[in-house]
Amino acid sequence: MTRVIATAALALVLTGSGSLVRAQESAAEAQNKQIILEFYENTLNGKNPKAATSYFGSHYTQHNPGVADGAEGFLKFIEFLRQKYPLAHSEPKHVFADGDYVIIHSQAIQEPGTRGAAIVDIFRLENQKIVEHWDVIQPVPETASNSNGMF
Repeated sequence: MTRVIATAALALVLTGSGSLVRAQESAAEAQNKQIILEFYENTLNGKNPKAATSYFGSHYTQHNPGVADGAEGFLKFIEFLRQKYPLAHSEPKHVFADGDYVIIHSQAIQEPGTRGAAIVDIFRLENQKIVEHWDVIQPVPETASNSNGMF
């Protein structure tokens, strides 16, 4: 029991603000982040459904209720973007990894000149392949009750 607690303590560092954070990102987590950033650029921004298939594992579970499940559902979504929003672009602002999970906070602009949306995508990988996806989407409002910005 003591060894488990000591091991967990080594993985955490107390910051000056009193909150716990991980001490260091693992090589696997860094690699998972890179995979997801490449996936974002090649598939979402490049709108290349053929490139997408190389990133998926043997199965792909989609949790966005507006996109069909499986790799085929994602490919249809990319085709929809190509046709309806050919100039759409997503810009990752923050990327985090926690084991097999990668979280991206991004600004997605469907049409140039619009405010777009703030999106948090959560991906789960197995053996460096994407097997699961969730997202939370929030439109960027015209005005805000604070001056902090969304990104």
